[in-house]
Amino acid sequence: MITKIINFLRVRVRKYLNEEIWLEDYIKLGMKVGENCDIQPGLIVDYSHCWLIEIGNNVTIAPHVYLLAHDASTKRHLNYTKIGNVIIKDKVFIGARAIVMPGVTIGENSIIAAGSVVTKSIPSNEVHGGNPARFIMTVEDYISKQKQIMNTAILYDENCHIHKISDTNKMQMKEELKKNKGYVI
Repeated sequence: MITKIINFLRVRVRKYLNEEIWLEDYIKLGMKVGENCDIQPGLIVDYSHCWLIEIGNNVTIAPHVYLLAHDASTKRHLNYTKIGNVIIKDKVFIGARAIVMPGVTIGENSIIAAGSVVTKSIPSNEVHGGNPARFIMTVEDYISKQKQIMNTAILYDENCHIHKISDTNKMQMKEELKKNKGYVI
């Protein structure tokens, strides 16, 4: 119990000293975040216009994603900064280090590949990736393709998650995955 209290205080002091902004701070400033979202560490939100950002329900955002509601590239020349809403609909997945630019809506049940730069709105049920992000395939086709691959891939159960996996299983997994990709539940 004492360890939990010390860790809680350590995190709060670090937040204060480093002037860290947490998701709860953005929400207090007006950003909307739906229910049952899995937002990984390192999300970078446009602090200066976070109330223009809306995240739906059941959204997964991988580490180090940028959500930008403003673009100051016009400031020097026009004395105005471009701004726009960022709307992420329900059941969206956004891969690591993706950048979502102002004025973009990502449609329901869509997938954004890691490292993508999303400059235009994405329709529902589509997979987009690249810089700038372009249509790759429908989510239905993507899932169908992954199911086919899973027929011959190595499948790992919940005992292979970070807090459960043994050192022996780590080494075994590392060796098995040298030949092919696998899937973990």
